[in-house]
Amino acid sequence: MNIERISQPFIRKFPGDFSNNPMQRNTPKVVFATINPAGFDHPQLIAFNEALSEEIGLGKYEEKDLGFLVGNGLPENIQPYATAYAGHQFGNWAGQLGDGRAIFAGEIINDTGKRTEIQWKGAGATPYSRHADGRAVLRSSVREYLMSEAMYHLRVPTTRALSLAFTGEDVVRDMMYNGNPQLEKGAVVIRTAESFLRFGHFELMSAQREYKTLQELADFTIENYYPEITSTDQQKYKDFFENICIRTANLIIEWFRVGFVHGVMNTDNMSVLGLTIDYGPYSMMDEYDLNFTPNTTDLPGRRYAFGKQGQIAQWNLWQLANALHPLIKDEKFLEDTLNHFGSYFWENHDKMLCQKFGFDQLREDDEEFFTNWQALMQELQLDYTLFFNELERLSDNTHSPEYFKQLSYLPWDQEKQRKLENFFTSYQNRVSLNVISKEDSLMIMRKANPKFILRNYLLYECIEEISQGSTEMLEKLTKALENPYEELYPEFSTKRPTGYNGISGCSTLSCSS
Repeated sequence: MNIERISQPFIRKFPGDFSNNPMQRNTPKVVFATINPAGFDHPQLIAFNEALSEEIGLGKYEEKDLGFLVGNGLPENIQPYATAYAGHQFGNWAGQLGDGRAIFAGEIINDTGKRTEIQWKGAGATPYSRHADGRAVLRSSVREYLMSEAMYHLRVPTTRALSLAFTGEDVVRDMMYNGNPQLEKGAVVIRTAESFLRFGHFELMSAQREYKTLQELADFTIENYYPEITSTDQQKYKDFFENICIRTANLIIEWFRVGFVHGVMNTDNMSVLGLTIDYGPYSMMDEYDLNFTPNTTDLPGRRYAFGKQGQIAQWNLWQLANALHPLIKDEKFLEDTLNHFGSYFWENHDKMLCQKFGFDQLREDDEEFFTNWQALMQELQLDYTLFFNELERLSDNTHSPEYFKQLSYLPWDQEKQRKLENFFTSYQNRVSLNVISKEDSLMIMRKANPKFILRNYLLYECIEEISQGSTEMLEKLTKALENPYEELYPEFSTKRPTGYNGISGCSTLSCSS
C-alpha cells in the first residue's frame, strides 16, 4: 500500500496536541487530540479488502503493510489523532464524548479527487476513552468489517472496512454486563469513509459556546462534502441543515428497505453525511417486528426499535438544529424544516415499499394496503427478506402461496393460511392497477429486495470459526455479501434456525465490544 499518500487536513484546520497526556479526557476549545496507537507485537491478518484499497488510492497489500493495519511502525508523514464530540445517548445529554477507540490515520485523495478518511478501531486508548482500554474484541470487529461492506453492496450509504487483523493479545470484556468478564481475542479494523463527522461534533462546539469553531467546522464540512451548496452567509447554513435532513431521511428509508436495525441511534452515532456509522448491536431483520431492538441495553424501553428509526432520526435532527441555531438564527425555519421531515420521510418510505412490491407508482389507497400488510407480517411473524423473495416467485408463477407458511417463526394453522390468502387477493388486486408490464414489475422488485442479508446467526457462526483458526465461512460470506441480489449460497437464504433462538449474538446482543 502507498501509505505516503495519507495526509491530515483536520490537524491543519483545528490544531491541538494532547499526546503527552493520552488519558486526559476534557479537551475544551479544540475538536481533536493527537495520539499514537498502542502498537501490537504479534499481529495477524484476517482479511484485507483489496478492491477498496485500490479504489481509494492505497494500492495492493504487501506483507510489510501488516504493521500499519494495526497501527505499528507508522511513516513520518502520519500523526494520528482522535476527535472530541458530544451527544445525546438514549435521549439524555451525555456531555463531551469522543473517539474512545477510533484513531484517525488521516485522509487520502485518490487520482479522481475522491476524499477518504481512514481510521483504526481498537488500536488503543485515546483522551476520550474515559476508563476504557481503547481495544476491540474479535466478535465486534468481524461484525463491523462484514456488515459495513454488506451495506455498501446493498446500496445503503455507509462507512466501509479496509482490513481486519488480530492484535495478538487478549482483552477482558463482560459481554452481557452481568458481572462475568472473560478474556477475548483482540482485533483491529481499519474503516474508511468520506468523513466521520457526526452530529455530536457540532453539538460539542455549540454546547461549549465555541461559536467561531462551530462556524469553521460547518464551513469546512460544506466546502469539502457538500459541493451542491453554493449559497452564502446565513442561507448557506440553512441549506446545510436541509441537506442533512434529506440525507438522513433517505438513509433511514434504505434501512427499512433492507431490514436493518441500528440498535443505538444516539446523536454521536449519526453522520452529517447521511452514512450508516458505528456498527455495534445492530441486526438485520429476521421475523418482521416493528418493536424489535437488537440491543439488550435498549430494553425494556425499545427506544431504537426497527419501527421507531424514522422518529428517532427526526428527534436527533432536532438536537442538531439546536446546535446549529447560533449559525442559522431562525427558529421558524428550523421548525418548518423539521416538521417537513415527517411528511418527506413517510412519502418516500411508501414509495420504497412500492418498489419492494413491484408497484409502478404510489397511489392514494396504498397507505391502507401497507398498514394491513405490516399488521399481517407482525401477527404471523413472517421472515421479512424471505417474504419478498417468495412474493417474487409467486409473481413469476414459480411458487404457490403454500410456500409462505415456511416463512413463519410461529406454528402454522389454517387460520394463518386464510389470512395470508386474503392478503394475496388484495395484493393481486393492487398489482392489477399497474400500467407497467409484469416483467417490469418483477424487475423493480428484484432491484429492491436482496436475496442475501447478513443475519446475526451467520455472523455468530463466522466469528466462532475465525476464533478456531478457519476463514472458510468468512470467505463465503464475503462473496455472498458482495452479490446480495443473487442467491449464490441457498443455505444462507433461510430463516434463523430455531437452535439459535435466545443465544446472545444470534438475534440480540449488548453494546460490549
